Amino acid sequence: MNHVVLMGRLARDPEVRYTLGEKPIAVARYSLAVDRRGAKRDGSEQTADFISCVAFDRAGEFAEKYFRQGLRVLVSGHIQTGSYTNREGRKVYTTDIIIETQEFADSKGSGNGAGGQPSAAQSAVGDGFMNIPDGLEDEGLPFN
Repeated sequence: MNHVVLMGRLARDPEVRYTLGEKPIAVARYSLAVDRRGAKRDGSEQTADFISCVAFDRAGEFAEKYFRQGLRVLVSGHIQTGSYTNREGRKVYTTDIIIETQEFADSKGSGNGAGGQPSAAQSAVGDGFMNIPDGLEDEGLPFN
């Protein structure tokens, strides 16, 4: 099984490019700074890992529109490794998280400096649930 769930802050704004062809597809790349559990906080060692993430199509467009450096997000996906030869002729190995779902991890009013968060659905890829509209009382809900 290859499944990854991460929560961290964006180390930089997403870099978004579009594929060529009849129907261009967004490809968003961003790095998540993910704190290490149990790591020393006195500065004697690195306390976060910087994880490369790639989101495609609608998830990539969502990242382009709403994600900014410093924003805390929750992502899930799978690890994908690869390699390429750089301009100097050296083989470079890569490890990326291919995003399947992504959502905001901070509340709208938490003051994290991200701004511009949507008030509707906050998940880039539908999770099968809908948001309950504001002002809707207990009527019509299947639970109390």
